[in-house]
Amino acid sequence: MPRIALVTCRPGPGVSADPDLPLLVGALREAGAEASAPVWDDPGVDWGAFDLAVVRSTWDYSWRAAEFTAWADACGEATRLRNQAGVVRWNTDKRYLGELAAAGVPVVPTRYVAPGDPLGLPDGDHEYVVKPTSGAGARFAARYGPGERETAAAQVARMHAEGFTAMVQPYVGSIDTDGERALVFLDGRLLHAARKGAVLVPGTPYDAQKVAHPGLEAWTPTAAEVAVAERALAAVPGRPELLYARVDLVTGQDGEPVVMELELVEPNFFLALHTASVPRVVAALLRAARR
Repeated sequence: MPRIALVTCRPGPGVSADPDLPLLVGALREAGAEASAPVWDDPGVDWGAFDLAVVRSTWDYSWRAAEFTAWADACGEATRLRNQAGVVRWNTDKRYLGELAAAGVPVVPTRYVAPGDPLGLPDGDHEYVVKPTSGAGARFAARYGPGERETAAAQVARMHAEGFTAMVQPYVGSIDTDGERALVFLDGRLLHAARKGAVLVPGTPYDAQKVAHPGLEAWTPTAAEVAVAERALAAVPGRPELLYARVDLVTGQDGEPVVMELELVEPNFFLALHTASVPRVVAALLRAARR
């Protein structure tokens, strides 16, 4: 009977509940596993007692990235952690988008502003987005237009004061009409996909809580979307074996899909939307626990 930990976080203000967690724990138990959902920063958890620890809804990690990656290193030494600690460390810093771009993967153009760097916010009539390189659930992310430069600069200053590097991207207008498409992969193969509406509404303060997946619906990805997602996965340094992955795509100015984010740490699988995928996820976790 394999012991499997589906790693989560403590409930609290600004932390969403994970609707997939009880569904997956129950399905694993029905399949004969000893499954539980321990909290990643609980000092009383013996991670070495598990055959497999799977990072799931550790959605408070982004404000404690150094602590979280240290936990991943320690957990990975105590048991089999998926995805691996090295992948977690690389993917918790969204400067990975620059590495994907250098590898030829089409991504949303991104500029990074570390503490002490010139601000250099965009000029002109185009909307843009400011967010931290360590973030989840659109925390500290905001959409700005002409005339909002002072507010955007104040956001960057706040992030710098808290030790974060800011990232600045053009707002991709197609999100308002086409939404974002999220392609979920399991053991390197497409599992299912979903589409969600625009998360960032004009005028919403950067420190307001956002709805992470508005208007979520099932989606059948195009061949072009699958191809770009697979290119992004192939560009992960070291080509590690990934138990799971989610690639979030938007439509670029040329009408082709581009990568918004590559989620390898704690992506929502949207299993409540795709219940038919649960047996495949359970089978993959059981295989990983027995390797």
